Amino acid sequence: MLYKLAEEANKHLKKFGDQFEIFIEENESIELNSEKSILNFAKRENTFGIGIRIIKDNKIGFAYTTDPEKIHEITEKAFSNCKYNEVDESFSFSENQKYKKVEGIFDHRFNQGFDLDKATDFMNTVLNATEDEKCESTSAGFLANFSHNLILNSNDLCVENSASGFFGYLAVNAYKNNEKSTYYDSISSCIFDLGGEKLVRDVCKIAKDSIGGIKIDVDNINVILDYSAATGLLNPFISGFNGDNIHRSRSMLKGKIDTKIVSENLSIYDDGRYPGGFNSSVSDGEGTSSQKTTLVKDGILKNFIFDIYSANKCNTESTGNGFREYFSTPVNSQSNVVFNFKNKIDISEIDEGFLVTDVLGAHTANPISGDFSVESNNSFLIENGEITKPVKKAMVIGNIFDCLSNCQGIKSDLKQKNSFIIPKILSKNLKVI
Repeated sequence: MLYKLAEEANKHLKKFGDQFEIFIEENESIELNSEKSILNFAKRENTFGIGIRIIKDNKIGFAYTTDPEKIHEITEKAFSNCKYNEVDESFSFSENQKYKKVEGIFDHRFNQGFDLDKATDFMNTVLNATEDEKCESTSAGFLANFSHNLILNSNDLCVENSASGFFGYLAVNAYKNNEKSTYYDSISSCIFDLGGEKLVRDVCKIAKDSIGGIKIDVDNINVILDYSAATGLLNPFISGFNGDNIHRSRSMLKGKIDTKIVSENLSIYDDGRYPGGFNSSVSDGEGTSSQKTTLVKDGILKNFIFDIYSANKCNTESTGNGFREYFSTPVNSQSNVVFNFKNKIDISEIDEGFLVTDVLGAHTANPISGDFSVESNNSFLIENGEITKPVKKAMVIGNIFDCLSNCQGIKSDLKQKNSFIIPKILSKNLKVI
């Protein structure tokens, strides 16, 4: 069906000019949510859309529709929209190229009838296990999604992308001696291997262990950022590598290629081909082949990430980081950001420290300077190499660039949280108040 629609659009577009792009996308999703221990929402949804871009006289026009019968109409609308945009010679479309298969991003069970029953079984497992742990579920959810897109353009480019994704989350209350503590966490994978019971055990353990927190009076201390906490603080850091921010001088990394910006123990990659990566694909949303881009090597800044437009503005080439859906034009963004530490230490080697499992207020961090001041959630003291007392309230203050200049990896599993694939991270001498 997608190819037939693309061919129809292709024939019609040739009447309007030599440069055009067709992006066709279909999605199938299953979503369940619960309030407390009751499943109260279930939805199965199929979506479809076509987005068309046309370049004429160095002006670009865009239009989209969810109705396959309106291909001719949106083609004409995209052409008409060209007239209202400014001339910009940086607009172009991806060239025809070779593509490689990416492993572990599609679960073939979607083709074998993944249904609401399987999703319900997962939710029931989570809710029953939460009861067994003697915690109260405040909310839980599950999402399964299959996406398929086809990209064609006037440069004879033709590429397909298929991927599946599974996501589960749980929020709980734990009670003891008339005190209450809460915790939330989530898991995600391209393959249906989420491990709902492990999610429950981990969430309930932290909620229970957080009851009865103490007050502390600490200044500078070694801070371990658990996965969620690290992810929240790393977002402003990774925005500094964005080619659009480089072009617009919104990044403090501009002009610092081949200079040291983080610990020499750390290398960072943007890897659109990472096996099983949640943002891995054969190509990006513009049809540019996905690749592994070295951003930092042994602490030294090496590259930025670009889509076609920002690459043209900076006189370089796209790194395959133009992402989109059918109703939007491409946006320059990271794929899977992998943190690789040469050497890691064990928590048992830390005499005195502070473990932060999550933070509030990470969105207020300065995306240019990297400064942050956040409230720590579900935090614990580390004493003589052991996680000991929970901490009631604390603020963590610092600068993410400074944090990563004086950091080490913790011996722990690599986990993907949003776009980051990271271990737990130790940042030395952060200010905790």
